[in-house]
Amino acid sequence: MRLGINLGYWGAGMDADNLAVAREADRLGYAVCWAAEAYGSDAATVLSWVAAQTERIDVGSAIFQIPARQPAMTAMTAATLDSLSGGRFRLGLGVSGPQVSEGWYGVRFDKPLARTREYVEIVRKAMTRERLTYEGEHWTLPLPGGPGKPIKLTVHPQREHIPLYIAAIGPKNLQQTGEIADGALLIFPSSDHLEETALKHLRAGREKAGQTMDGFDVCPTLPLALGEDKDVARLADTFRPYTALYVGGMGSRKQNFYNQLAQRMGYEKEAAEIQDKYLAGDKEGAAAAVPQQLIDQTTLLGSVERIADRMQAYAAAGVTTLTLAPAGFTLEERIAALRAGTEALERAGLA
Repeated sequence: MRLGINLGYWGAGMDADNLAVAREADRLGYAVCWAAEAYGSDAATVLSWVAAQTERIDVGSAIFQIPARQPAMTAMTAATLDSLSGGRFRLGLGVSGPQVSEGWYGVRFDKPLARTREYVEIVRKAMTRERLTYEGEHWTLPLPGGPGKPIKLTVHPQREHIPLYIAAIGPKNLQQTGEIADGALLIFPSSDHLEETALKHLRAGREKAGQTMDGFDVCPTLPLALGEDKDVARLADTFRPYTALYVGGMGSRKQNFYNQLAQRMGYEKEAAEIQDKYLAGDKEGAAAAVPQQLIDQTTLLGSVERIADRMQAYAAAGVTTLTLAPAGFTLEERIAALRAGTEALERAGLA
């Protein structure tokens, strides 16, 4: 099992620290450094900045939002980043959510599965550098009846095949991801529930495509907080607002993929209470309603030994790249958490 690092969103006041974290992850031998985007910093600019100041670590988008870019633009960006980084780019895609898609980008959040499939097909076709033509429900290239003509990508990517990941939560999206992608970006993963909530759906998609799970990258992100085992409850409390935001407020009452995931993990009653409180404006109450067990199941908390045990469980469950989001109030604390991740991987016998 390999380790990755997720820098999250740029522009949150920790930019210099984030670069230091990326450099340390590069020095420690982490496999990939991911950056996110929502409606603030874009991931492509961040990744070019990180790639220019690291040597070995891959850089990946987790995610490029599908409603933000036309697929041909994403192919251009991927090819450029792969070329500039010397073949170190990984392309992660996702549909985002209805609020961002429709409120920020003005793109209807309809038929996300079909839109994702077409998007991936166009991106991959464009990066083969053949002349681009496509006829689908959401995109037709070139547009009929106009001056457009088939064009091919002029940039040569460093590699013929750039690894493509999809951020997936729901069963249908997971199955399609297994069918059309090289890896899956997962959030709020529990090793206890990973087979039921994710892997069986990914495996079904791989089988549909005539493939096995060999070579497919199962890549969940987990926050990591280092401390003594007796302080696990206190460490879990630091992630209450984060979990409450996603389970309670990331999406509408009817369309919250994270809330639905919590329900599939057995927290139906708790997920409903968290959402009720959050949508009513009681964010503190929503955070207080998050079960400690849910946080502990979806983070890495405590001593290096405890984290090593959890890493063994994730590896046994089928994770191939474990992406860490090291927590800390200072750069020193985040670096210590990053180093603890490497030590825990070695102690678990997974390095």
